[in-house]
Amino acid sequence: METLRVSGTSRPNAIAGAIAALLRSQGQVEIQAIGPAAVNQAVKALAIARGYLVGDRLDLYTQPEFVKLDVHEEERTAVRFFVQGIPAPVTTQS
Repeated sequence: METLRVSGTSRPNAIAGAIAALLRSQGQVEIQAIGPAAVNQAVKALAIARGYLVGDRLDLYTQPEFVKLDVHEEERTAVRFFVQGIPAPVTTQS
């Protein structure tokens, strides 16, 4: 499974494009973000990616969790989003 690392300066549209492409091709992706700015950018990217997937009749499902990562020999707490592609719900108009 591919892992995307998001920083506070990451561009949400670029991350969203990567998320959508990986969900289309692999069906799942992992996103890691350390710090509030990075988590903010990751959540924005997830929301944007949902829009990118509409034409493919796909949606996404995510489970966020806290994980410990070693960064430059220092333990850091990150938020990890395990993201899976799911079929978009069928909507009927009345």
